[in-house]
Amino acid sequence: MSPTLRQLLPVGISITIIIAVAILRNYSKTLPPILATMPINLPLALWIFASADDTTPASLEQTAERLMINILPTVLFCVVAWLCIRAGWSLLPTIVAGYVAWGAFLGVLILIRGGL
Repeated sequence: MSPTLRQLLPVGISITIIIAVAILRNYSKTLPPILATMPINLPLALWIFASADDTTPASLEQTAERLMINILPTVLFCVVAWLCIRAGWSLLPTIVAGYVAWGAFLGVLILIRGGL
């Protein structure tokens, strides 16, 4: 696969999912959240890493481990957003609070691991 296609494929799939969420939100309360949270970028990232010339099984395993650890701040983002919305916050402050929590937790994880 060409390097250009490897770079464009995740973008194309992400745009398709965003469009599907925008359309399906009018017809379903279940499908849009499923589409929004389905693991699309994770397998694409693994695929991109695996297709590099210098990838070894050990380096691919390390990448999968980092993906698993780095999903934790995203879960915290969702929890903070949910709590803010429950508290009556509007969308923009909710998103900002979610990203602040995400960034802080990601920073802690980076410090614990000893850097990027």
